[in-house]
Amino acid sequence: MLHCAGGSFYVGHTDNLEQRIGQHEQGIIAGFISDKLPVKLVWCECFTQRIEALEMERRLKGWSRAKKMALIRGDWENISALARNRKDDPSTGSGRTEEGFPLPPSG
Repeated sequence: MLHCAGGSFYVGHTDNLEQRIGQHEQGIIAGFISDKLPVKLVWCECFTQRIEALEMERRLKGWSRAKKMALIRGDWENISALARNRKDDPSTGSGRTEEGFPLPPSG
């Protein structure tokens, strides 16, 4: 998870973390981060299989900002409390859920 200029978070997965962060910082990869530089790595996890990393990415993209910040702090009690409250609306800029369906407009 990267913390971007302006305060947003970016969640992704890669086989080579250092290389991928370097590509983002150099503006090589167009997309969400390209106008939100610089970025700082604030959380990462290693997985044995790529599918596990993709599943975690999708899960995290559905978390609220508060829940992501609790993860960054390692505040498992708060993560559990936020999960129980189930008030986590996906916070992705893409407006998609895990299955790719559009989110209803928020009001």
